[in-house]
Amino acid sequence: MDEPGSLRRALIDSLAGAISGGISRTVTSPLDVIKIRFQVQLEPTSSWALLHRDSYGSSKYTGILQSSKVILREEGLTGFWRGNVPALLLYMPYTAIQFTVLHKLKTIAAGSSKAEDHLKLSPYLPYLSGALAGFAATIGSYPFDLLRTILASQGEPKVYSTMRSAFLDIIRTRGIRGLYAGLSPTLVEIIPYAGLQIGSFDTFKRWMMAWNRYRFSNISPVRRDDSPSSFQLFLCGLAAGACAKVICHPLDVVKKRFQIEGLQRHPKYGARVENHRYKNMYHALQQILRSEGWHGLYKGIFPSLIKSAPASAVTFVSYEYTSRWLESLLP
Repeated sequence: MDEPGSLRRALIDSLAGAISGGISRTVTSPLDVIKIRFQVQLEPTSSWALLHRDSYGSSKYTGILQSSKVILREEGLTGFWRGNVPALLLYMPYTAIQFTVLHKLKTIAAGSSKAEDHLKLSPYLPYLSGALAGFAATIGSYPFDLLRTILASQGEPKVYSTMRSAFLDIIRTRGIRGLYAGLSPTLVEIIPYAGLQIGSFDTFKRWMMAWNRYRFSNISPVRRDDSPSSFQLFLCGLAAGACAKVICHPLDVVKKRFQIEGLQRHPKYGARVENHRYKNMYHALQQILRSEGWHGLYKGIFPSLIKSAPASAVTFVSYEYTSRWLESLLP
C-alpha cells in the first residue's frame, strides 16, 4: 500500500489537474468550437449544397471572425459553448490523470516527490513522461472526447439535443466500439503531442530559471529565488502549446474525421463523412491530402493555435498555483 504521503500527493495532483483543466477548457471553449467546425468541414458535394452555392460558397466557415458571426447569428452565444459539458467531463479527468501520472513517473525516476529534485532529472525525461501520461489520460477519458466532438460539430438543426441522446444513439448504431471511434489516430496524436507539450514546457521553464539566475546575478551578489513568475510560466506554457500543436495538428484533423463518421448534418455544414470513408489513419491522411491538399491537413490551425497555446498556458499556470494552494490546505 502507498505511504500516506504518496496518497496525499496523488490527491493534490489529481485535484489540481482537474481544476486547471476545467478552468482552461471553459475559457477557451469558443475557439475550440470554431476549430472543430473547420476540421470536420468537407467540401459540399450534395445537390442541396450545389444549389445554394451562392449563399454558402464552398465552405460555410472561412475565417475566425466570419465563423464567429455565423455561430452567433444562427446559434446564439451559447453556440460557442456547445459540447462544453462533455468537454469538461473529458478535460477534467484527462488533466487529473495526466498530472497524477506525470508526477508519479518523475517521483519514481528521481526517488523524491519534491519539485526541486525533479528539475535535476535529465531534460529529456519529461518528454517521455509526458507521452506516457498523455497516453494513460486519453484511454481513461476518450468517450467524452468523442461526444464533445459530435456535439460541437453538428451545427443547426441539432441532430442530438443532449449528450445522453448522442451516447445512446452511438451505442445503438455502432455499439460500444463506437465510443472509441478514432482512438487509434488519437493515441498516435497524443503520444507526440503530450510529450512535446509537457517536455517543451519543462525545457522552457528550465531556460527561464537560468535566465533569472543570470539576471539576478547582475543585479545583486546575494542569491535570489530563481523560480519563474506567473507571467513567465504563462509564456512557457504558451510556447509549449504552440510548438506541440503545429507539429501534431494534421493528426488531430484525422481524428476528428473518424469521430464524426456517419453524422447526419445539414448540407450547409459540409459534406457528410460517410461510414468507413477512411480505412485507417494512413489512408485518411492520403485521402485528405489528395482531395483537399495540405490545406486540408491544417484546417482549423489558426483557431487551434489561438486556442491551444493559451489553453496550455492557463492549464500549467493554474496547476502550479492550485497545487500549491492544495498543499497548504491538505494536512
